[in-house]
Amino acid sequence: MKLQPRKGNITSFLFKTSCYALITLSITNSYAQDRKHSRANIGLVYPLSSNWTDAPRDTNSFSLNLLAGVSAAEDGISIAGVSNIIRQDAKGLQVAGFSNHIGKNANGTLVAGFMNTYSGGKAVAIAGFTNISRNGSGAQIAGFLNKGSQISSMQIAGFTNIARDVKGIQVAGFLNIAKKVKGVQLGFINLADSAGSQIGIINIAKNGEKAIGVTIDENQTTLLTFRSGGKTLYGIIGTGYNFKNKRDKYAFEAGVGAHLLQIKSFRLNTELVSGGLLSFKGGEYSKSSLRLMPSLKLAPRIEIFGGPSINYINTDTEDGKNMTKKYISSWSRNNGRDLYGFYIGYTAGIQVSVF
Repeated sequence: MKLQPRKGNITSFLFKTSCYALITLSITNSYAQDRKHSRANIGLVYPLSSNWTDAPRDTNSFSLNLLAGVSAAEDGISIAGVSNIIRQDAKGLQVAGFSNHIGKNANGTLVAGFMNTYSGGKAVAIAGFTNISRNGSGAQIAGFLNKGSQISSMQIAGFTNIARDVKGIQVAGFLNIAKKVKGVQLGFINLADSAGSQIGIINIAKNGEKAIGVTIDENQTTLLTFRSGGKTLYGIIGTGYNFKNKRDKYAFEAGVGAHLLQIKSFRLNTELVSGGLLSFKGGEYSKSSLRLMPSLKLAPRIEIFGGPSINYINTDTEDGKNMTKKYISSWSRNNGRDLYGFYIGYTAGIQVSVF
C-alpha cells in the first residue's frame, strides 16, 4: 500500500518554503543595496573590474583602473588613466589623467590632468585646467580656473580665481573675484566687496580707492589714468598721446604704487611703472620709471601730485633717441641702431576720486 501525502501537509510545506524564499530574497536585496567595503578594486573601466557591477556601492581603500573607475567612496588611493567617479566622499589621494568627480566631500588631495569637481570638504585640488567646488575650502591650483566657496588657504590659477570668502591668498594670471577677502589678491584685475590687500593693475573693492586722473611727463606724454587699490598698495593703468614724438605718438603705461606716508591732506607716494610709445608701423620706444610722488588733497575728492623720476628707456627710432638730451648713462647696440639709457625726469598730474 502506497502512502499518499495529505493535502494539508503539502499546503503547509509550500507556504513555509515560499516564506523562507521571500525572507532570503529580501535580505539579499537589502545587503546588495547597502554600500559594501572592499580592500581593493582593480579593473579596466566600469563594470570590467574586480568589484564588477557592485562597484558603485563599494568603498575602497585602493582603486586602480586603466580607464575609469566608479565607487561609492574612497578611503585611500584611487588612480585612473582617465577619470575617477566617486559618488559620495573621498579621502586620501585621487589621481586621474583627465578628471576626478567627487559627489560629496573631498578631504585629501585631488590631482587631475584637466578637471576636479567636488561638493565640499578641505581638499588640496590640483588640475591642469580647472577646479570647481560648491562648498569646499582648502587649496585650489589650476592652469586656468578655480571656483570655490570658502577658501582657507590659497587659490592659484593661470587665468581666473572665483570664490565667496577667502582667508589666505588668491593668485591669478588675469582675474581674481571674491566677496570677502581676509588676505591678499594678486592678479592683473582684482575684484572684491571688501579686501585686505589687492596687488594688481586694476583693483576694485568697496573699501578701496579709485581715481581717474591726467598726467604729463618731461617728454610731453599726456595720459588719462586710473589708479585703484587699498590703504597702502594701488595699481596704475593709463593711455594717451605724446606731443613731442612725430612718429610714435600713442602712449600707454601700467604699474603699481604705494602710499609711503600720509599726514592729513598730504601723502608721499612711490610708483613703479612700465610703458612706451607706439606708432603701429614698427619701431620701439619702451620706458620704465621709478617715481617719488608727493600729493596734496585740495578737496575730499580732488588731489594734485608731482615729483621726480628715474627712467630707463630702450628705443630704435630716431625720434625716440632725440626725446632725451641728457642721460645719467647710455649705450648703443646693433651698430648704433638701438639706444639704452638712464635719465632723470618728472611726472605731474591731477586726479578725482570716483565711486
